[in-house]
Amino acid sequence: MTLRLLADHCVSNHIVQSLREAGCDVIRLRDVMPVDSPDQAVIAKAQELGCILLSLNSDFADIVTYPPADYQGIVGLQIKNHPEVEAQVAAMLKTYLAAHPAMGHYRGKLLLVQPHRIRIRE
Repeated sequence: MTLRLLADHCVSNHIVQSLREAGCDVIRLRDVMPVDSPDQAVIAKAQELGCILLSLNSDFADIVTYPPADYQGIVGLQIKNHPEVEAQVAAMLKTYLAAHPAMGHYRGKLLLVQPHRIRIRE
């Protein structure tokens, strides 16, 4: 099964294209709902579409507000105003996705992707 991701409006075109080239089905938020939609609506749309949510929005890393067990998966890209690390973060994510190509692997997990590591919260 191909990995399906919903890319929040803050995810760059470079990352979206890179993941598509790696074989992922990436849906851009702007193609399915207004980009200024509240976070609850965004994550609900990811669930509705059967997607892993991909975002730079650190609000989705709050496991109290967004308990990973309730979702298909959340991937938080940890770029934090450092666009120079975007390529490293994208490469780290692509390597991880290639090693774990099943959607079920991501259910109930929050992945925090940094340039040199991925932290996983369940």
